[in-house]
Amino acid sequence: MIAQADLGMLDGLERALLNGRLHMAYQPKVSLRDGSLRRVEALVRWDDPELGAVPPSRFVPLAERHGLIDDLTQWGLRTTLRQWRKWQDEGIDTDLAFNISAVSLDQLDFPDLVERMCRALAVPTERLVLELTEGATQPLIKLMDTLTRFRIKGIGLAIDDFGVGYSTLMQLRQLPFTELKIDRFFVQDSPQEQDSALIVRSIIDLAHGLGLSVTAEGVETPAQLRLLRALECDIAQGYLVSQPLAPDTLGAWYESWKKQWPELVGERRRPRADPTSRRSRNGHPEPEAEPTHS
Repeated sequence: MIAQADLGMLDGLERALLNGRLHMAYQPKVSLRDGSLRRVEALVRWDDPELGAVPPSRFVPLAERHGLIDDLTQWGLRTTLRQWRKWQDEGIDTDLAFNISAVSLDQLDFPDLVERMCRALAVPTERLVLELTEGATQPLIKLMDTLTRFRIKGIGLAIDDFGVGYSTLMQLRQLPFTELKIDRFFVQDSPQEQDSALIVRSIIDLAHGLGLSVTAEGVETPAQLRLLRALECDIAQGYLVSQPLAPDTLGAWYESWKKQWPELVGERRRPRADPTSRRSRNGHPEPEAEPTHS
């Protein structure tokens, strides 16, 4: 029996899918080595005229329970792949991350469907990473064949929200993941709390030892960014980098971000010496006079 509130939301979601009322936002992920744009995570957004902005945490489980998740996933993935093609034509080069439900993995032909969609829109499969929440990894061990087929096709797999779910180290070793995402819970106080910093360091070392890249979620302060960089984390994602963006603003954001990066990591370039400045007797520029204050 579906609750009345869920029934109304489910009906609204069905209408939103049919009438084009859903849209995608894209959150950038940047390299902690040099600040370059590495990937964007595609996020489904639903703004309902009656319900307002409905969070994915509310409507995605509803779609999973009542048979709409496949339609939602296919719409979102197709929209994201088309957007990648537009960015490429505009000279914006990036990989894609897309969240999928463990429910979709019950279909053995799901990897073939994703590959066909990539091929139809001329998106190389190696530019796509599919993200799954850690809480889903217990049943995923039973879906090894499906996950392995994604890897054979060159599609990456990321385990999301690592550290707060139920996965074991054995599952992490056995499942064919290519990336691990550290949950924001550990990132948020890592510059101040030694225990959190130690956990973050341990997760990064573990992932690298298993040949996985590491993304830190929820990066919101320069102190967090600098610590993660010092710990050799690979990628940062969070509001310090950017909130989720409308697709046509990604280029402008990136130009602005490239200017911020040196200061955020403490690498501001020193100004070059003025070639017309006075020189000392040994030929080197004389030091600047200390400023005076009244």
